[in-house]
Amino acid sequence: MSDVTGARAVAEQLKAYGVKYVFGTCGHTNIALLTALEEVGVEFVIARHEQAAAHAADGYARMSGGVGVLLVHVGPGMMNAVTGVATAALDSVPLVTIAGDVPSYMYGRHPHQEVNLHHDADQTAIFRPFVKRAWHAHRVEDVPRYLERAFWTATAGRPGAVLLDVPMDLFSRPLPGWEAGRYPLPVTATAPALPADDADRIAAMLAGADRPLVYLGGGLARGAGRDALVRLAEHLDLPIAHSLMAKGSVPDDHPLVLGMPGFWGTETTNRYTLDADVVLAIGTRFAETDASSWDPAHTWRFPPTRLIQIDLDPDEIGRNYPVEIGVVADAALAVRAIADAATRLPGAARPEVRATIAAARTDLFAGSAERGRSDRFPLRPERILADVRAALPADAVLVTDVGWNKNGVAQCYPLPAEGRFITPGGASTMGFGPAAALGVQLADPDRVVVALIGDGGMSAQLPALPMAVERGLPVIFLVMNNRAHGTIADLQAANFGHSYGCEFRDPDGNPYSPDFAALGRACGADGYDIARPEDLVAALRSAVVRRRPAVLDVPMVNEPVPTPGHWNIKDIYQGAFD
Repeated sequence: MSDVTGARAVAEQLKAYGVKYVFGTCGHTNIALLTALEEVGVEFVIARHEQAAAHAADGYARMSGGVGVLLVHVGPGMMNAVTGVATAALDSVPLVTIAGDVPSYMYGRHPHQEVNLHHDADQTAIFRPFVKRAWHAHRVEDVPRYLERAFWTATAGRPGAVLLDVPMDLFSRPLPGWEAGRYPLPVTATAPALPADDADRIAAMLAGADRPLVYLGGGLARGAGRDALVRLAEHLDLPIAHSLMAKGSVPDDHPLVLGMPGFWGTETTNRYTLDADVVLAIGTRFAETDASSWDPAHTWRFPPTRLIQIDLDPDEIGRNYPVEIGVVADAALAVRAIADAATRLPGAARPEVRATIAAARTDLFAGSAERGRSDRFPLRPERILADVRAALPADAVLVTDVGWNKNGVAQCYPLPAEGRFITPGGASTMGFGPAAALGVQLADPDRVVVALIGDGGMSAQLPALPMAVERGLPVIFLVMNNRAHGTIADLQAANFGHSYGCEFRDPDGNPYSPDFAALGRACGADGYDIARPEDLVAALRSAVVRRRPAVLDVPMVNEPVPTPGHWNIKDIYQGAFD
């Protein structure tokens, strides 16, 4: 009989796949695997809640470029992770979740914590709507093979989340004939490229257009793909609009960057997108907020605009708009091919477009900077963003939640070329920022990482604070504290005249907030109470120098985020359904 158990085989595989960290929580169904992880030297990052663990694994994957690995317990454990795993899935982040389950010989008998109230139910069904695939192991011999398939599926094609569900007895069963390295990942995996003749056609369409535009989504990573895009844009003088997820993919100060379109975009960008005659869309699904609810009066008009759409996922081609050329290819390879084809054609110059962009971007950033000079207290949100920009090193990473922190940075924060902006796009998950920042910091320990979050988001993920202290992660938790779910409070007040149920109040009706700085200190972190306008920059600089977990509680006035585009939820509120 083999001395190697299913748990030991999984641990050895994870080690062989280059996994350094597994994030998660313990439970009686997975402690055999935890023991094996310790034996082989894979570090377990313990969380105090499964959603925090999932977001941390997600942040680690986004920052490292590798795979996030999450380990959860049966029933309530894996259900607590749903929001975090779905967030990664909708943002195309490779995340492998391993879930312990009830013993294989007890299915359907309702053993402790089984999710099963009718005969055909099992817990894998909970994840199936959003993961790329879910495997449910029935034999110990299948577990290593399924784990290899899980890693391949999470990373192949369009990356995403997967689930491997393992009955707890399989972790402890012997695995006959186990040999280390039996299920290796492919040494090399090629990606689909764009044929040369198609690249020539696309380059010719862009070169022949009067008002061409590149619309960049989150599917084009920094590196060779981005460099090729800049080369293409500069040769043909193509203005570049970007989605929320692509903020910073091309530096904000590049003279061809228009900014975001859509609901949270800029007026100049929305005007240009409406009148563009050819659009090259790269790695984007044309999300509702980036497309003004797909209303042709506000952002995109396809047709008459002609659309060339590049995406690794064929399901995204033409999902929201008709395409003239649909390209199923790796975005970086496709853009390089188009850039090579375009540089064989005469270049173009659009000085009037560059002048329009320069004026609009100058007004945008200068206007925000001017509003950010306000000494009002509580601070205006743009003052907070201005102070963050002034106090942080250029290569700092901003990990945001949702609300002013996300939308304000996306709209009017001049992100340095060396900086990073990480945000939950597809699910727009409140509570993402605090825990995801931990994974980001683990992936790049020397960078300054700031979780730029609201008080609602901080409250949603309080477990991130003790996690940061336990791991010694010098994440700066900057809480933009308006004592409310501010964006929704503004939306309700604007459409219904009041904001009932959106603001935090004590029994006497007064605005209420926990003392987040004191909470940080209680957990062992540094805590900074911002009591005057000038306190914020000083606190940020101190936190950067001290390199300890730190919580900055920043009182903020609740102001609406500018919304120059259109979102049809306002029509719904007003009863206009046509």
